[in-house]
Amino acid sequence: MTKDLKDSFNAVGSGRRPGAPGAAASASGGVGAGGADRGTPSSGGTGGTSSGGAVAGEAPPAPAALAAKVRTLVPSMTRSMQRVAEAVAGDPAGCAALTVTGLAELTGTSEATVVRTARLLGYPGYRDLRLALAGLAAQQQSGRAPAVTADIAVDDPIADVVAKLAYDEQQTLADTAAGLDTVQLGAAVAALAGARRIDIYGVGASGLVAQDLAQKLLRIGLVAHAHSDPHLAVTNAVQLRSGDAAVAISHSGSTGDIIEPLRVAFDHGATTVAITGRPDGPVSQYADHVLTTSTARETDLRPAAMSSRTSQLLVVDCLFIGVMQRTYESAAPALAASYEALAHRHSPRTR
Repeated sequence: MTKDLKDSFNAVGSGRRPGAPGAAASASGGVGAGGADRGTPSSGGTGGTSSGGAVAGEAPPAPAALAAKVRTLVPSMTRSMQRVAEAVAGDPAGCAALTVTGLAELTGTSEATVVRTARLLGYPGYRDLRLALAGLAAQQQSGRAPAVTADIAVDDPIADVVAKLAYDEQQTLADTAAGLDTVQLGAAVAALAGARRIDIYGVGASGLVAQDLAQKLLRIGLVAHAHSDPHLAVTNAVQLRSGDAAVAISHSGSTGDIIEPLRVAFDHGATTVAITGRPDGPVSQYADHVLTTSTARETDLRPAAMSSRTSQLLVVDCLFIGVMQRTYESAAPALAASYEALAHRHSPRTR
């Protein structure tokens, strides 16, 4: 890393490239880092506000994205802000009828905390949050979700297990889609489509998702490799340069074995992408583009690895289809060739 680049990182207080804004709410309700502009200093990852939420000039998230934003951001909030966020997500109609003072009293917090929470969720002020809550309440009244939860008990009949898991998977996918920043997604697609080489990092359940993305990209003619061994990931990241891309997949956003190779790729000039359920986590410091997945509630019988994988696979599929669209002239023949090469393995063998 050059001295100028190091100085610019120190000036903004994070590992982001100069000019890459921090986690900021998009018009679609997502949270992500902006594309890197290597010539100008950044705002230090605040997204243009003291709360790191709403950005000046951007529309607030749509009402349908509010619940997803709450689930994604609650783990990183203070306890008082969590009470406000959980209240508005749990009873949007009731909270929409409250003044800022009323909501502060209901949650045992202060008016300042209510306003900070609204901004962190992507709304310029409490008035905008109330409008979104009213819209969300109207949507819920016109078509309520089925009365089923994913609280699976040890003695649940298998039919109930199927119903609960199916509902939870649907909710996870809906939350991810509602909160996905399409601007960041488009930028990540462009980076992968034009990359000379793509490295993908993931361990555990995220490692399976990394392999899935690598296999998809390989079949349309791109040079892509998934790395689950942290040593191999770093030694490969050292070889990346400008014009290459690196993708890190980490539900927690704090897995050291994923952060280290992404940081190395970042330092060597590759365009970096993070797919994470914690957009404010350490992994995002080294990501030019952040794609946020839904943070589903973990239970004893359904660990986070299961729910996170569902949302990660949706994002991976969105990335792949986007890249396929941008490179269709070369991707379509490559995909056809891969199908033809494997066709005999799907046909009955003759003796």
